[in-house]
Amino acid sequence: MYLLRAINTNLHKFMAVPAILLFALFFIYPLTQGIGISLTNWNGVSQAKFVGMQNFVDFFHDDRAKHDLYNTLFFALGSAPLLNIFGLAYALILDRNFKGKGVVRAIVYLPAVISPLIMGYVWYFILQPGRGFLYHILDNMNLGFMNTNWLGDSSSAMKVLVMVNVWQFVGMTMIIYLAGLQSIPAELYESSKIDGAGYFATLHSITIPLLYPAIQINVVTNIIGSLSVFEIIVALTDGGPGYSTESLSIYILRMLYGSFTGYSTAVALLLFVIIVIPVIIFMRLTKSREIEM
Repeated sequence: MYLLRAINTNLHKFMAVPAILLFALFFIYPLTQGIGISLTNWNGVSQAKFVGMQNFVDFFHDDRAKHDLYNTLFFALGSAPLLNIFGLAYALILDRNFKGKGVVRAIVYLPAVISPLIMGYVWYFILQPGRGFLYHILDNMNLGFMNTNWLGDSSSAMKVLVMVNVWQFVGMTMIIYLAGLQSIPAELYESSKIDGAGYFATLHSITIPLLYPAIQINVVTNIIGSLSVFEIIVALTDGGPGYSTESLSIYILRMLYGSFTGYSTAVALLLFVIIVIPVIIFMRLTKSREIEM
């Protein structure tokens, strides 16, 4: 008996080896290489020279980089909460029994399976000033005064980008919340109804607490996706007008193509830290919340 237990324990350890090796190969090794490159002035071709923390210092002295950091944070602070709010609202509505709910679910989810780059180009043709689909709709409704260059105005471009991103990916958030809702036992709702609890009391006391695993998944993935936004901005504005809607991901790519490989790697590491910090904070907060429940 003891021999079999020992064999099973060793077998489980052995089965974890491939996962550990893959993690080391595709995460630990690139990360350590990136840290090394970020401390040099390598341009991708010639011999690299060690410059220490100079690349990180240069980032915080670059007005364009700081503006791109602001854009990235603005996009994330707008996109991630809206995705979760609307995703949960859709899930609560579409978890009810009504005719055609399957079709509605499919319509809401459909944009999420399309490439963000393609979807961005679709919205670009919709929002084009003077000839876009939205322009003709508003013109035919005698609302031409509302027509404006949404993507050419730096004050409105970032807001449009946030709304397009939310519209495209809210279906993915909705599906995860729906899975969480359907895993909640119906007996709990029946008991709350017998006790005379209203809809919002049930939502607060039963639905939301039992949705914490789904909330964790959605918030973490939305934070990561929003802070690393790339395709939707490239398709709709390409970072313009000027650099007013450029994100850190686009900035990193352009610095890399500009032969600033060491510097772009340093910025990529900073973006990695910017993504990891809120994720860790949120996971710790929700973990303590789960212990309290």
